[in-house]
Amino acid sequence: MNDNSTNFEKSLLFLHVNELREIATKLSLTEKGNKMALIQRICHFLATGEELAITKFPKESCAQRGKTYPIGDNELMLKGAYKNDYKARLFFKRIIGPHFHFTAYGIDWLNKRWSEGRPPTYREFAKMWEQEHQKRKKAPVSPKKEWAYINFVQEFLSNYPSADQESIHQAWNAERLSHKAKVYQYLETILDENVT
Repeated sequence: MNDNSTNFEKSLLFLHVNELREIATKLSLTEKGNKMALIQRICHFLATGEELAITKFPKESCAQRGKTYPIGDNELMLKGAYKNDYKARLFFKRIIGPHFHFTAYGIDWLNKRWSEGRPPTYREFAKMWEQEHQKRKKAPVSPKKEWAYINFVQEFLSNYPSADQESIHQAWNAERLSHKAKVYQYLETILDENVT
C-alpha cells in the first residue's frame, strides 16, 4: 500500500457510513456491512479492481429462520437470534453485575467466534466480558481506528486541554470536511486515470 492509498484509507475513517455507502454505490460495490467492512471493500477494489467477498458465517453459527431461541446460561448465542437489546442487557447484568454494558470488544469477540463456527454460550460470553473488563480497568486500551471522532477528540484535548465543547465540535467538523474533500479528490484522480 503506497502513501496515497494509506492516507486515503485514513481519510475514509472520517466519513459517515451513509457516505461510504454512496462511494460503494458509485464504484458498483455492495453497500452492506459496517464502517470497516465498507472501507476494506472500497480500498480492496481500488487496489485490485475486484470486489472483496462479503464474509459469510458458517451455518452452525446462525439461527434458523422462524425458530425461537431462549436466553440462558448454557444457550448458544447465534447470529441472527442474539440482539444487544434490553432483555439481553438484563440477563447479563444479573449474571455479571450492574456494571455490565454492551461493548465493541464483546461484539468483536462474538463475530470472531461466529466466523470460526464456534458460537459461544451466554455463560462463555459473560466470562469473557468480565475478564476483559477487569483487564481494561488495569490497562486501558486505545479506541479502535474506525472511531475517528473519539481518537480526534482525545488528540485535540491533549493539545488543547482547556478546549470547550463548541471548539471541539468546530475543530472536528473542519477536520472531517477536510478528509471528506481528500477522499473525493483521490477518487476523482483514480477514476480519471482508469478512464484515460
